[in-house]
Amino acid sequence: MNASLAYTEALIYIETVSFVAPGLQDWRQTRSVLRGESAYQPAELATYQPNLLPPNERRRASPTVRMAFRIAEELVKSSSIPADQLASVFSSSDGDLAIAQRICAALAESSRMVSPTDFHNSVHNAAAGYWSIAANAKGPSTAVSAFDQSFAVGLLEAYGMVQVEQRPTLLIVYDVPAPAPLQTSRPVTTPVGMGLLITSQPTTNTIAGMRLTIESGHENGMQHSELETLRISNPAARALPLLHSLATSFESVGVAYDDGRSVKCTLQSHGARS
Repeated sequence: MNASLAYTEALIYIETVSFVAPGLQDWRQTRSVLRGESAYQPAELATYQPNLLPPNERRRASPTVRMAFRIAEELVKSSSIPADQLASVFSSSDGDLAIAQRICAALAESSRMVSPTDFHNSVHNAAAGYWSIAANAKGPSTAVSAFDQSFAVGLLEAYGMVQVEQRPTLLIVYDVPAPAPLQTSRPVTTPVGMGLLITSQPTTNTIAGMRLTIESGHENGMQHSELETLRISNPAARALPLLHSLATSFESVGVAYDDGRSVKCTLQSHGARS
């Protein structure tokens, strides 16, 4: 399903928000920093233990899958909608490059023995698959990738999912740094994840309405220098200007989509800010 087919500039609704990055452990802390209520102090993220994964799968989960689950579980925890009723869009620029590196290294050995677990988890939609099983989520699900524009493309895909399927949808955007030598070629320098739970109709938990339009123009940045450095350090962090607007002013923001065009996100206040 292509989001552009459903693109009608219709109003959708944001029910819950999630963001995780070094020094920003969850949406509550992120919102406080974005509002200027507390200082941004980068700090290493603690290893996350996905609650919905069975113990065996939890132990084997890669940092990439853990990041995706961290975002999804935070969204669902504060939502009025059960996890098994949600559609999902998982957007990652690079997928699991640590697994890709291990497979490439194994293939360079004379034995060429690839770990079956690595092979199984190397597909781009591994996190989406784990989520659908763990949450018993049998609704539509898709995984997308668009390099540094992965947030914008994921947002459009989720927007289309809500409009076409008329189902509340999780948008999960995530990437973690690659190991050497892939880090040299793909310099994602910080682990970041973000997410939105969006619906076609307002709920008791709705915090904002949003319209999307594709327009000529450039993306918005962050005035805070450290947050701007964070924004450009990871494709998922390109969401920061939109999250800043959600936390503060509800002003329209632009997110880079392709050469010369951006996705304009026009927000409308709805209920209490969360």
